[in-house]
Amino acid sequence: MHALSFVIEPDLKKDIVELNLVSKVEFQNNTISFDLQISNPAMHNKKRIEEACEHQIKRHLGDSINVSANITAMPKAHERKPEHRTMLPGVKHIIAVASGKGGVGKSTISSNLAAGLAAEGYKVGLVDADIYGPSVPAMFNVGDEKPAMVEVDGTQLIKPVESFGVKLLSIGFFSSPDQAVVWRGPMATKALTQMFKDAHWGELDFMIIDLPPGTGDVHLTLVQQIPLSGAVVVSTPQEIALVDMRKALAMFKLPEINVPVLGVVENMSYFTPVELPDNKYYIFGKNGAKDLAERTGINFLGEVPLVQSIREAGDIGRPAVLQDDTPQALALKAFIQNVKSQLNVEPILQHD
Repeated sequence: MHALSFVIEPDLKKDIVELNLVSKVEFQNNTISFDLQISNPAMHNKKRIEEACEHQIKRHLGDSINVSANITAMPKAHERKPEHRTMLPGVKHIIAVASGKGGVGKSTISSNLAAGLAAEGYKVGLVDADIYGPSVPAMFNVGDEKPAMVEVDGTQLIKPVESFGVKLLSIGFFSSPDQAVVWRGPMATKALTQMFKDAHWGELDFMIIDLPPGTGDVHLTLVQQIPLSGAVVVSTPQEIALVDMRKALAMFKLPEINVPVLGVVENMSYFTPVELPDNKYYIFGKNGAKDLAERTGINFLGEVPLVQSIREAGDIGRPAVLQDDTPQALALKAFIQNVKSQLNVEPILQHD
């Protein structure tokens, strides 16, 4: 093990012993055999790391020793420990917020989830991946901000904008509000990937990703490349939205994606007018997403009312979850606690 500690995993930039990638070490008939997991199982990469292991073992233990390494690939990105990731290794939990169609309040849910977690003291990042309709800058009142550049270990990286304790990146920071973003799929995917790979996120407890609505090639590429802890699907109660929600749920269950769905949240569940705070009007239908969640065995994470103050909070750039004990803030906070329970997140005690 001491000899193998001199072998560096090329993608993860740390030695294979420190990363706990070596197991089942045996010595028999003058042969040392062991299992080794690596990030990139391509033939040339396997050959290179096998030669490095053999060189270090012979260097430390003698040329007469034979080496037999059983090299296999690490699990898929979202199944790896944070320290085994090539992307976002400093982030503990990465949550995608998705919807089968637009207009259901997905960005509102994403923004309030991020702001609510930050208000509890967690270190939080939010990526606005809704490339054709970025709204997060406006929801955090930073529409006029531009991300700066920062040098980290000799590399120039994007420094996210911060608001209400949340680190933010959005394609909206790199285009004017009046500018239409007209990109084909590969261009959009490349731009989004840069917000993860070429940004200085540092150590985070949570990263929230506000996905584009629907299910397309941008979604497939993103959820395959990003090591997601799970997904939250947003819907409204009416039947047409539930039809599209089923498509979003099915996307995460595809074999090539296979990302756990933490649950569904129903937005605009009911309308409560200011002058009648105890009244609930189910103008889009009642319990649509909740009933669908029960039928499909998916967790129901909560319902968020349709109230004027949520819209106003988004317009002025201060997430509604930060309001003091209003019905909408309480509903959003309950939703956040349900998300945390699905991830088995420990209550925060103190951050340096």
